[in-house]
Amino acid sequence: MDNLEMVKFIYKALDAKKAEEIKILQIDKISSVADYFVIAGATSTTHLNALSDELEMKLKEQGVEPLHRDGMRSGSWAVLDYISIMVHIFNKESRQYYSLEKMWSEGTEIFVEE
Repeated sequence: MDNLEMVKFIYKALDAKKAEEIKILQIDKISSVADYFVIAGATSTTHLNALSDELEMKLKEQGVEPLHRDGMRSGSWAVLDYISIMVHIFNKESRQYYSLEKMWSEGTEIFVEE
């Protein structure tokens, strides 16, 4: 699966678990950090953990495992590093605080057809 297919797969997996305000930013032209950021909202610590666990399981079924994962213990944010795709899941307060959409606003937003 190429990066764009994987981003769409991630979007659909998060959407199926009721993630809020999922955004995909293509940042490959403005950063060497990753090609894509996927940013999603969670309604609670339980929801955040369910989103990250489900996503990790679904991608593992596809033979894809994260290089690194962090933040799960905080309960307010999580990041899954798939090298060229970084998945950020935040509660509402942390999403506003980190404001990744604003920080990476020069990236191109990618829309996934439902």
